[in-house]
Amino acid sequence: MAHSSLPVRLAPSLLSADFGDLEGAIRAAEEGGADALHLDVMDGHFVPNISFGPALVRDVRRRTRLPLDIHLMVEEPARFLGAFSQAGGDVLAFHVEARGDPAALAHQVRDLGKRPGLAIRPDTPFSRVEALLPEFDEIIVMTVHPGFSGQAFLPHVLPKLREVREALDRVGRSVDLSVDGGVTLETGPLAAGAGANFFVCGNSVFANGAVPQENLRRLRQAIQGRVP
Repeated sequence: MAHSSLPVRLAPSLLSADFGDLEGAIRAAEEGGADALHLDVMDGHFVPNISFGPALVRDVRRRTRLPLDIHLMVEEPARFLGAFSQAGGDVLAFHVEARGDPAALAHQVRDLGKRPGLAIRPDTPFSRVEALLPEFDEIIVMTVHPGFSGQAFLPHVLPKLREVREALDRVGRSVDLSVDGGVTLETGPLAAGAGANFFVCGNSVFANGAVPQENLRRLRQAIQGRVP
């Protein structure tokens, strides 16, 4: 089960919001009790899509006091850390599969006064991140293939979530274990049961018919039903 000392945190993903009304999406997330905002940065190389740049992150920063969780789906994270730090990111997370030494990059993030996060693709084994866990404040386990919103949750990733949480507990680190991709009323509780406490939620918040505020409240209730 999820680490009982860590609160459930919800981070709506602005990639799934209406780009024509991001201010409205931010306001709805705040009113719905969001704990952070998640921004996916894609460079067209590490993943085929292209998304947000530092200018948009800066505009989001001006409109909210919520922490900004920056997910760098980029081939060379070292090139982008300074720009997204200056733009207002609070967590700067990059992929273990990207170029560069993850531990050195984590130190670079800390030198910028930010919190480092490490993301792992669905099919990358836990062994790639196990020795790196002490360096990071957030671990993002992808439950979809990175690059596009709206994909279905991949249940074969649940055992890896358990491995990460058990390893974090063994070393006594209260690190946010984030699950990113396909989080819904049905899959969120499964991820919580496997140890996640931080839930990136996109379509389930912004593209589900109901208002985002109500979607967030329902998702939190569903997840908390599985967290001791």
